Amino acid sequence: MPRPNILVTCPPMLGLIDEFTGAFEAKGLDFTPAKVTQVLSEDELINLVPRHEGWIIGDDPATLRVVAAGAKGKLKAAVKWGVGIDNVDFDAFRNHNIVIDNTPGVFGGEVADVALAYVLGLARDTYFIDRAIRLQNQWPKPSGISIVGRKVAIVGFGDIGAQTAKRIIACGGEVIAYDPLYKPVEHVAASHAVWPDRLNEADFLIFTCPLSSKTRGIFNKDVINRLKPGVRVVNVARGPVIEEAALVEALEKGIVHSAALDVFEVEPLAPDNSLRQFDRCIFGSHNGSNSADAVRRVSLIAIDKIAQFLEIAA
Repeated sequence: MPRPNILVTCPPMLGLIDEFTGAFEAKGLDFTPAKVTQVLSEDELINLVPRHEGWIIGDDPATLRVVAAGAKGKLKAAVKWGVGIDNVDFDAFRNHNIVIDNTPGVFGGEVADVALAYVLGLARDTYFIDRAIRLQNQWPKPSGISIVGRKVAIVGFGDIGAQTAKRIIACGGEVIAYDPLYKPVEHVAASHAVWPDRLNEADFLIFTCPLSSKTRGIFNKDVINRLKPGVRVVNVARGPVIEEAALVEALEKGIVHSAALDVFEVEPLAPDNSLRQFDRCIFGSHNGSNSADAVRRVSLIAIDKIAQFLEIAA
């Protein structure tokens, strides 16, 4: 009897896919590594997904169309690799009797590390200095700012937000936490505020929240006038929590000093995107969780879950 075949479309997992051959074999599974840089299109997924019993999903559009096609084929179970679930129609899976889950609470430390790196990079212009030396043969010495005594607003106070707060506090910063479900975290001295109150106090504004109908476009033109002039903005959440047109306007006006963005409204970042004109901004490739250690850990969790789900579905 042929072994169930699992489609893998998650780029970080695919980057180390050869390491997981033994884990798949130990669970009695075959796997198909998709050819993908960031995400596959709905049409590509509709062609691929129905051929497989299981699917380990990245940031692909796991929509009703895709799920319905999978249900007409072989698909019996799926796991969303990682924490973010805004790209997955969970109801569609359940309505088609396809078992589905994600891997929550797995990347807090990794993403928080990147958030802190971005904060420090914006504070001291380290990325700007590096580019000036490498690309323009300059030797700049811009005066940055210290973290000690600065107020840092963190939007989203789940695992990633709390881990980010720990790092900011260790650097001497003061944290203002925004989260409608806010709960105090032991040994994390954060004060709670309701968005957008107290934004005028923040020297840094960090987004670590999930994408939802309430957080989509939470940074918009209405927020700009509430910001403290010179604030530095960091987004390690999801691109659409920031309306890029509003951020560009705030950068042009000098209200926002600079921004560090690991995620964007449209990915990859287009060559003509207006954000590229600001030399002090830092750009990432939606790679905040992608440490080899975390990829190994989460991929093994995903493989274990998909094997359990297929056993239940058998």
